[in-house]
Amino acid sequence: MIGTPNRKKRFEIVHELPKRIRLKSLILLAPDLDLNYLQASVESLQGVKSVRINGPAFSIAVEYDGSREVRASILATLDFIPKEAFLKGAEREHGVDLIEVGARTAAAAATPLLPLPVQAATSWMLGIPGIVEGLETLFTRGVKIEVLDGTVKALSLLRGDYFTSNSVGALLSLGEYLEDQSEQKSTDLLKTLLKPQVEKIWIEKDGREIEIDFNDLQVGDIVVCGSGELIPIEGTVVEGEGSVNQSSITGESVPVHFQPGDATLSGAVVEEGTLKIRADKVGSETGMARINRYLESSLRSQSKNQIQSAELADKLVPLTFGAGLGVYALTGDLARAASVLTVDYSCAIKLSTPVATRTSMYTASQSGVLLKGGQALDNLAAVDTIVFDKTGTLTKGELIVTDIVPMPLYEEEELLSIAAGAEEHYGHPVAKAVVNEARNRKIELPEVSGVDFIVAHGVSAYVDGKRVLVGSEHFVAEDEHVDCSYMEKKARQLRNAGKNLLFVAMDGELIGVIAMRDELRPEALEALEAFKAAGIKRIEILTGDHRSTALALAAQLPPVDAVHWELKPEDKANIVKELKDGGAKVAFAGDGVNDTPALVCADVGICMPSGADLARESAQVVMLNEDMLTLVEAHRIALTNRETLSNCLWSAVVINSATLLLAGMGKISTLAAAMSHNLSTVGILGYAAMKTSSAGQKASQSAKEIN
Repeated sequence: MIGTPNRKKRFEIVHELPKRIRLKSLILLAPDLDLNYLQASVESLQGVKSVRINGPAFSIAVEYDGSREVRASILATLDFIPKEAFLKGAEREHGVDLIEVGARTAAAAATPLLPLPVQAATSWMLGIPGIVEGLETLFTRGVKIEVLDGTVKALSLLRGDYFTSNSVGALLSLGEYLEDQSEQKSTDLLKTLLKPQVEKIWIEKDGREIEIDFNDLQVGDIVVCGSGELIPIEGTVVEGEGSVNQSSITGESVPVHFQPGDATLSGAVVEEGTLKIRADKVGSETGMARINRYLESSLRSQSKNQIQSAELADKLVPLTFGAGLGVYALTGDLARAASVLTVDYSCAIKLSTPVATRTSMYTASQSGVLLKGGQALDNLAAVDTIVFDKTGTLTKGELIVTDIVPMPLYEEEELLSIAAGAEEHYGHPVAKAVVNEARNRKIELPEVSGVDFIVAHGVSAYVDGKRVLVGSEHFVAEDEHVDCSYMEKKARQLRNAGKNLLFVAMDGELIGVIAMRDELRPEALEALEAFKAAGIKRIEILTGDHRSTALALAAQLPPVDAVHWELKPEDKANIVKELKDGGAKVAFAGDGVNDTPALVCADVGICMPSGADLARESAQVVMLNEDMLTLVEAHRIALTNRETLSNCLWSAVVINSATLLLAGMGKISTLAAAMSHNLSTVGILGYAAMKTSSAGQKASQSAKEIN
C-alpha cells in the first residue's frame, strides 16, 4: 500500500508541446487523493482547455492556450495540492478502458473456434484476476459485487463452460465501461461550470493606474474603486474618502463614510468618492475561488439519498449471493446458480443517484441557480415552506418616487428641484431616487453649496443661499425643530400605503414631503404563484420595515400566507426555527449578513446574486441572476430529480428481481442473465441522465430569455 506522499511535491515534466504538457508524480498513486477534485482544480484555471489524469500511470496531461502565464499557473497548482484534495478512507477505483473491453469481447467471440486446451488456458488467464479480486473483497470488505462476479466466473470455469465465462467477463467489462462513461459525463458537465469569468480591476502601480485580471491580484496591491464601482476585495483603505453602500452585506441601506484605516468587505459599492484599498485577501479567498470550491466539493459530496442508495445496494448483494447458494443447494445445478449470481441490484441503484444528481445540478446551474452539492438538491425538493426576506429578494432594493406633496405656495417641480439639488452628490438610495425623478422630468437643478451628509438622518445644504434640510421626519422635526404638523395627516396616509417619506425644509420651514417605495420585482407574483402550484404549502415574508409598509407589500402578493415586520436578524432566525419545530421543511431566501442566522437555520438557505459574501457562504443555494423564476425552475428540477431517482430504484428492483426469478427457475442461461442485468443497468443510467437533463432544457431556455 502506497502511503500519502507529501502534498508539496513537484511534478516531473515528461513531455511538452507548445500547447500541451504531460507530467508525472507518484502523488497520483496516493489512495486518498481525489483525482476528480485535482482535475477540477486544474481545469478551473483560465486558459486551460482540457485535463486528463491517468491514475495507474501516475501522469497528468494538460492542454492550454500556450501562454507562459497559464503554464506557470498549471505548475504552481500542481506544486501544492491543497489538503482538501485528500479524502480519508477513500477507495481508488480504476475504470475499464475501451481497449480492455475490445480485447475481452474478441476473446469471447474467438473462444468456440479455439482448441479446447487453448480455450481453457485463455479462459483461466482472463478469469483469475476477477476471481482473485472477489476473494480479496470477500475478506476485506465482505460480500460485494466483486464477489458475485468472481463467483460466476469461477463456477463457469469449473464447469468447463469457457464461452460463458469469457462472455460474462466481456459483458461485465462493457457494462462497467458504459457505467463509468455515464458517471464521467455527468461529472464533466458539472466541471464545465468551473471556468471563471474574466474580471478586470484597476490597481495603482508605480504612480500609475493599470487594469489587470482579477485573478492576477496580489496581496498588498492597491485597488482603486471609484464612484458606482463594486469593492471586489477585503482590504484596508489607504487613501481617499467616500460613501460606501453596504446594504447587501449588513442589510442597512444608509451608506457608511469610509476613510483611511477603515476595513472594507467585498460586495459593497462605492456610492461617492474614490477609495484606494490595500488588498489583504486574494486568491483562495476571492469570490470566484469560493464558487469553484462549491463546485469542486459538489463533485465529491454525497447527499443522504446517495448514501442511502449505496447502503441499500450493498445490502442487496448478500441477498443475491444467498439466493445463488440456495438455488444450488436445492437443485445442485451450478449453471442455474451462476445465472442467479449474475444478477446485481447494486450497480443501477448505486450509480443512477450520482448520475442524476450531477446532471440535475448542472442543468440548475445553466438555468441560473448554483446548488452546493447533492444534499442541497434533495433538501430543495423536500421544501414545503418558503420564507423570503423582503428587501432585495421580492423587491428590487431600488426606491422610486411615487408622490410629491408640496406645501401651499410651492409647486411639485420646485420642491423636487430643491430636494434633488441638495441630494445630488449623496450616494444614498433615497437620494438616487429623488435625483433620478428630477432627471426624468428634465428639471434643472439649482446651484448647491455647503453640503453636509448626516449619517442615518439626511442632508443639509445651501441652495441659493438658503439652508435646505432633506431627510427623515425625525431629522427634520426633532433634530432640527422644524414644525411638520401640517403634513401629519398626509404623512400617515402615505405610510399606510407602504411608502417611505422624505421631508424637505428650507430656512426652518417645511416646504413639502416626497414619498417613495421599493419597487416589487415584476416576476415576484408569478414566481410565488408558481411555487404554490408546485406544491409549496406556505409562503411568508420577513422584513425590518414598519407595519404599514410590510402590509402594503403583502397586499400585492395574494399567495403570501403571513408577513412579519420590524424584525431584527435574530428574530428572522427564530421565526424560521419555529416553522421547523412545527414540522415544516423551510427554505429561506435573503441576501445580507443580517440574514445569515436565518440562512443557516433553514433547511435550505437561498442567497440572491447580489448577496454578501457571508450570506453566499452560509447558503446552500446561490442564485446567479436576479430573476425569481430561475429559483422556481431549480425547484422543479429538484422535484424531477427526486422522481427520477425513485423511478430508477423501482426499475432496478423490478427488472433484476424478474431476472433473478427466471434464472432461479432455470428459464434463462447465465449469459442471458448477465446480458439482462448489464443492459438494464445501462438503460437505467441513460434514463437518469436524459430525464434530469431534459428537466433543465426549459429552465435553460428561460434563463436565456431572461438574459
